[in-house]
Amino acid sequence: MDITVSRAEDIAVLERRMPSSSVEGCHAARFARQEAGRSTYLIPWLDGRPVGHAEVRWTGCEAAEVRLAQPGCPEINGLLVWPESLRSQGVGTSLVRAAERLARERGVGAMGLGVGDDNRRAAALYARLGYRPTVAYVDRWAYLDSDGVRHERADLCTFLVKELR
Repeated sequence: MDITVSRAEDIAVLERRMPSSSVEGCHAARFARQEAGRSTYLIPWLDGRPVGHAEVRWTGCEAAEVRLAQPGCPEINGLLVWPESLRSQGVGTSLVRAAERLARERGVGAMGLGVGDDNRRAAALYARLGYRPTVAYVDRWAYLDSDGVRHERADLCTFLVKELR
């Protein structure tokens, strides 16, 4: 498996393989943030196919509670391994480690990420990787259903942080 920083030509491939439903988190929006210098969009490739993604948001989590508790802490956002049959096979771990490596190269001392309170599997992975809970928050986001109708979501989450130094 190779993990690369996304390129413009990857966006169409990502949309075909893992169609976006989140309004703010679509592949093109993540790539645009990367092009603006606000993030790095990582893509794992297996046998020439993208099998997930993770965005390192250098500007940190957007939730006010997190910004107050962890000012300046970059966030791993939108981590996904796809298809589900590849989960628990090291892809997510590799994405997190790649994000941490980028942060260390920038001299960043800590990395954070949010996990839904109902996502015990992901929380267990992050705990094994050294991430510790710091603050509860509500993740607010929007998605488009198959008819193109926008829906708002609010998920209870916990922001986890790992010291990198």
